[in-house]
Amino acid sequence: MRSIDYFDRGHDRDPQRACLIDAETGERLSFAEVKALTERIAAAMRAAGFPGQAPVALYGPNSAAIMVALLAIWRANGQWVPVNMRNAIEANAGYLNYVRCGWIFYHSSTAEEVAALRAQVPTLNRCICLDRPLGDDPSLDQFIAGVDAGTLPDFSDPFGRPDEIVGLFPTGGTTGPSKGVVVTNLGWGTMIETLGEAVGGRTDDPVALVVAPVTHAAGPVALATLALGATQVILPGFDADRVLRTIAEHRISHLYLPPTALYGLLASPELGRQDMASLRILLLVGSPVSPEKLRLAVEAFGPCLCQAYGQVESPMITTWLPPEIVAAAAAGDHPERLASCGRPTRSVQVAIMAEDGTLLAPGETGEIVVRGVLVSREYFEMPEATAEVRQFGWHHSGDIARMDRDGYVYIVDRKKDMVVSGGFNVFTAEVEAAVTELAQVRECAVIGVPHDKWGEAVHAVVVAEGIDAAAVIAHARARLGGVKAPKSVQFVDFLPRTAAGKIDKKALRAEHWHGARMVN
Repeated sequence: MRSIDYFDRGHDRDPQRACLIDAETGERLSFAEVKALTERIAAAMRAAGFPGQAPVALYGPNSAAIMVALLAIWRANGQWVPVNMRNAIEANAGYLNYVRCGWIFYHSSTAEEVAALRAQVPTLNRCICLDRPLGDDPSLDQFIAGVDAGTLPDFSDPFGRPDEIVGLFPTGGTTGPSKGVVVTNLGWGTMIETLGEAVGGRTDDPVALVVAPVTHAAGPVALATLALGATQVILPGFDADRVLRTIAEHRISHLYLPPTALYGLLASPELGRQDMASLRILLLVGSPVSPEKLRLAVEAFGPCLCQAYGQVESPMITTWLPPEIVAAAAAGDHPERLASCGRPTRSVQVAIMAEDGTLLAPGETGEIVVRGVLVSREYFEMPEATAEVRQFGWHHSGDIARMDRDGYVYIVDRKKDMVVSGGFNVFTAEVEAAVTELAQVRECAVIGVPHDKWGEAVHAVVVAEGIDAAAVIAHARARLGGVKAPKSVQFVDFLPRTAAGKIDKKALRAEHWHGARMVN
């Protein structure tokens, strides 16, 4: 099916049900109202010369208007280009030039940034301001004024156009400019159906909270829950106290967060004051979760915590660790599974591969590789990069892991983050998990720093209160042994993050490797 068909599936369950609730503005739209709006926007795009299967960017904070515009792009048969507001303008301009983007919907609060983008992206010639007229750019209301939605053709076919493109999604770009991942209806629909099967059927009144950026995983999670008929309550950004109050106020059943946001909820004084009983799914995606923090979260929120593993090239739900398994592990049944990202979903094959292409046995450590319709088609106009990531007939994730005999996958590191100290491989995620067992530690990032004898030494950068370096090192040594334990600890108020919200280990390493050659 086409991407928009999944929204329409949710609409058909109950057209009068609340679809979008904007917690910032108070705007409230039913499924019927959202469908009608997206039809008018798509018809207006066609009337303005939109050719279909062309890239369209979104730029702005989370809002009901942004969600409507996203759905309208798909209804118009467009290719969604997510634009990360945390990126530098030059990086976003470079990506929009790379994919030759001609259209953008934006919020007036980002007018200066959009003006800068237009100055650097010659193809960007159709700009619609969502909330008000701005210069020569019409507001969304002006853009759709007088348009007859009945003129919109049927863009589908008997097969749901499986090979047409849903979006051109940027990779993280931590080692250079972002590559554009070409995502088709087939792969996107597979993700939506797999995720919907995993998180659906747990309540007759699904209400999802959208607080992570729609330009990242929150967008597909929202579409998956919209297909289930879930109301979307939208917050413009993450504030732990407000999130907890919103869960209680709107009886939120489904919530997606990155692990760092979960840690913020656990530290909030509102946690003990607000009713969390409505939660059925609290989905963690984006980076490994501290097993100890995950156990504490089950105590705080109940048996709703779950994890998925994926990346842009194999999105969202390559593996799945359901709430039942997490709750059992937190209670002492296979507690090691708190460190797992789950088992492969029905949509993919997942294996662990050695450098020479050999598939490894259970318990052996190597790279996660993936096969199946969930895997994206290619990198946009980058055949060499596509071939490189598809060696030996599998998609290569760049993540190092092991798989146990029951099929549970345990990520131990990114390839580029592994520390080689005195000839021993030290997986930083393992050290980070040990350090964050300490109640005083909120976050930890482990890197390798230069060492005259060992080449690299294990160094921990820690956000904590009421603990010293000696205690951190002693705890890690007791848990992991002398080789893996940090040799030094640096306390900071916060960890640097990439535009995608992940810990920026490249920036942390640069502080220590200035003028020296990095080992990894």
